[in-house]
Amino acid sequence: MIFRLGAFGALLAATPAFGQTVPEIIVTGRGLDDRPGDRAASVVTIDAARIAANASDRLESILADVAGLQQFRRSDSRSANPTSQGISLRGIGGNASSRAMLVLDGVPQADPFGGWVPFPAYASDRLGRIRVTRGGGSGYFGPGALAGTVELESADPHGQPGFVGTAAYGSRNAIDAQASGALVAGPGFATLSAAYASGDGFVPIVANSRGAADRPAGYEQVSAALRGVLKVSSDTELHANVSAFSDKRDRGTAFTSNRSEGADASIRLVGRGAWGFSALAYLQARTFASQFASLTADRSRATQSLDQYNTPATGVGVRLEIVPPVGAGRDARIGADLRDLEGRTQENYTYVAGLPSRRRIAGGSSRTAGLFFDGTVEAGPWTWTLGGRVDRWRVAGGRLSEYTIATGAPLTDANFADRHGTEWTGRVGAAFNPAEALTVRASGYWGWRLPTLNELYRPFRVGADATAANAFLAPERLTGVDGGVTIAPAATISLNATVFWSRLQGAISNVTAGAGPGTFPGVGFVSGSYRIRQNLDEIESRGLELDARWHSGPIMAIASWSHVDPRVKASGAAEALDRLRPAQTPVDQLSGTLGWQQADWAASATVRHVARQFEDDQNIRSLAPATTLDAYLAVPLTRGIAIEARGENVLDERVEAGISGADVIERATPRTLWIGLRVRR
Repeated sequence: MIFRLGAFGALLAATPAFGQTVPEIIVTGRGLDDRPGDRAASVVTIDAARIAANASDRLESILADVAGLQQFRRSDSRSANPTSQGISLRGIGGNASSRAMLVLDGVPQADPFGGWVPFPAYASDRLGRIRVTRGGGSGYFGPGALAGTVELESADPHGQPGFVGTAAYGSRNAIDAQASGALVAGPGFATLSAAYASGDGFVPIVANSRGAADRPAGYEQVSAALRGVLKVSSDTELHANVSAFSDKRDRGTAFTSNRSEGADASIRLVGRGAWGFSALAYLQARTFASQFASLTADRSRATQSLDQYNTPATGVGVRLEIVPPVGAGRDARIGADLRDLEGRTQENYTYVAGLPSRRRIAGGSSRTAGLFFDGTVEAGPWTWTLGGRVDRWRVAGGRLSEYTIATGAPLTDANFADRHGTEWTGRVGAAFNPAEALTVRASGYWGWRLPTLNELYRPFRVGADATAANAFLAPERLTGVDGGVTIAPAATISLNATVFWSRLQGAISNVTAGAGPGTFPGVGFVSGSYRIRQNLDEIESRGLELDARWHSGPIMAIASWSHVDPRVKASGAAEALDRLRPAQTPVDQLSGTLGWQQADWAASATVRHVARQFEDDQNIRSLAPATTLDAYLAVPLTRGIAIEARGENVLDERVEAGISGADVIERATPRTLWIGLRVRR
């Protein structure tokens, strides 16, 4: 597959004569057009200009423009544990597995084993548009979009420079470089891009909690992507993509290194004739390794406690969508999709005299196969939309094997029964446009998410705390409604307000079930808190979202505010959590940017605020609120070359990202300053 896609790109590169012999043909490289029924949903779009003018040049920071879209923890992909970077929306609870669905050119991006997002795989200069749809729905892109969908679209090289590159040097010996080249040749184009980032990193533990064992958390991240688009007929395009990434991070002490690697390939045929269609097939290969350490009470010495030396996982999927000709003012999409996931963790644990004495292998496979429909009718000022899908799911081959390394004597040899089921989901909505400047909308929806293989089978540790897996977890199911209004009195200004309510039944959470020191089922000896993954009765969330945009000539301003009031409803073993707030869920999130751009000059400042949130399910340990300031400046030197100055967390606010069982506080990125060059030729 990689050879064939590479050959396709080479073919485009080798045929510049197309431009001399064929009339100009516009090749978009995009999927099918946006659904008109999206008018009934809360959708926020981030354009290419905003993507480029970002202080950190990282996807997770760009997504922070949409208040309410959060990761499990506040730290970014330079210092966080990769397994903590799931994304969610609307306050339905922090979770390392994503409760919002992220797709790139139609391909689901969540890790096949754990559901987290490999943020270093996405260089910002490869992206042309980001659309965030808040709220669940029909599962148009597949099951799993409980809280919403994040759509990433690759950049279109038409009308853009043939080469774009940036290179910057930053605080703590950091390097950030990206380069993209495009060849547009008659009936197609090819793009090749690469990115590299590294740095010594900062000490994640705050100063008053540090010990001699704490050190800066360095990182090194590389990614590359090759994309080819070819117009095979007057209304049909063939898209082919190959990408790969490598992500190495240190967590700030000995024996805490992480390594993630992955390679993806996809091919898509898009038709825009009388019968529109999109046929997609993709393959994902991932591997992950992570070490864990145990520290003395004064953090003077770290010893290895676990080595998750390999976690191979694969994802394979196909999707077919058809857009029949149903007449003016109507839109219909029907289709089917299939996604197969497989993965396992391989770990050494229970270290004695610096050597592991036990080994664990745990994993399995899952499959979802669905049929979906999405339809829209436009009648005068009204837009009506209805969508739904039915999925058949299966979890199979679940196994947990633990044995003594020296003798091979089994400690645990559990084979879990295969399970299957059927889930129905859907969305209904309406938008009313009584005047050009006013749109009123409302929708109701229900969705579902299958537990990840990680949640089902893999226990894990964070410092002194340990969490056991649960092979009997049920799917999460969400019901919700929202309503809103968009006011746009002029093309230069818009205000969008939305209120919502949702109920997440069977929410998967890490529930505290004991405290060490002691030995607990599924994890062994624990000196801190012992937790187990469980389905809670439900999480009920309600809230308000505001988004505003304004521009006048070279000046623009955007703002976003999310206010949520989520509460857990729990009984039985989790009854102590009843009426508490879900862990890692702030009540308020705000983001505001003021920018100016004139020719090649550009400047912007972004203020973000995140309210206090609880670290734990019992609402005992809280992370302080934080307000940060980012800044960006581009000054042209010559045509196509500019100096860039960027500042992250310019005021060096302490952003608390986590609290361990010993009340040790971890922080997110401190002040980071960058200086570099941007070339556009």
